[in-house]
Order: sequence, then structure tokens, then C-alpha cells
Amino acid sequence: MKGASANPPLAPAHVGPVLRDIHLPPEPSWWPPAPGWWMLAVLLLLLLGLAAWQMRKRRQWQAQLASVLAEVDALVLHAADDAAALAAGLHQLLRRVARQYDPGATQKHGEAWRQALAVIPVPAATLDRLMVLESVMYRPQASFDQDAVIAASRQWLTRALRRPRQSVRAAAPAGRLAQTESDHA
Repeated sequence: MKGASANPPLAPAHVGPVLRDIHLPPEPSWWPPAPGWWMLAVLLLLLLGLAAWQMRKRRQWQAQLASVLAEVDALVLHAADDAAALAAGLHQLLRRVARQYDPGATQKHGEAWRQALAVIPVPAATLDRLMVLESVMYRPQASFDQDAVIAASRQWLTRALRRPRQSVRAAAPAGRLAQTESDHA
């Protein structure tokens, strides 16, 4: 009996598979991101591109406006004693900018020139001051309210350069368009 008591009793036989303890799956990888993150990244890139384009466009506008207003200042400085030369210089500058809205603006006079200036929304008093330039620039002893005309020119130029450029068809009323087309024919 000695031999029988020295051996421990046999363990009961396992019935079924041996199971391991519960384990969690590995953490999901951050790469590659889900499709929603890709769309968000593309949207952010598009927005950054649009913002950069708008900033560039605004800088170009500011540079153009600064250049034109510096030209007004140069005209005022160089033609301070000669009212006719000041009027001619301002008138020429207005025509150059008005050409962006109406290619025929350089050839217009009188009421047609007033209509070309009126494409830019400014008060009627501003247009009246700008119309003085057309008659004053041909007089040798011209006299006019230079400060008011310079201010009106600055106001019109600032608004003209700020406003998006339109074609002649979009800027002109239908009746005036038919008249300008018949004039060119």
C-alpha cells in the first residue's frame, strides 16, 4: 500500500477545449485614417487654398489702388499751379480706369461720358464734380474747386477699383447697349 498512497490521485479528465482568459483586441491604428478624415483634410486644403487666393487678390487690389492714388497725389503735386494740367491729368486717369468697365469710355464726351462714370455707384454731386474736368481742362485760365474735384476723383477711383469688373453688356442697360452696338456698326 505504500506505493498506492505515494501517488497523488489523478486529476479529473478535462471535458472540452482548454480556454484562455478573456483578452482585448489591439488598439486600432491611426493610419490610414477613415474616409471622413480624408474628406475633412481635402476640405481644409481647399479652404486654405481659397483663403490664400483671396489674400493674393486683395493684395493685388490694394497695390493697384495705392498705385492709382499715388498717381493722383503726383498729379496734385506737379500740377498744383496749373489747374488745366491737373484737370487733364485727372480726366485721363478717370478714363483709363473707366475703360475697365466700358472699352469705349475713352471716346465718350458729355452725357455719354457721364453715363460711363455713372456705372460706378457714387452720389450725383460726385459725378457733377467729375464732369467739371471735361470742360476745365481746355481752358487756359481754368478755375474750379480743386479740393472737391480731387476728393471726388479719389472717391470714384476707389469705388471703381473695388467693384468687380463687368462686361459692357452686364454694365449697360438694354436700351443703351442697343445704341452703342448701332454706333459701332
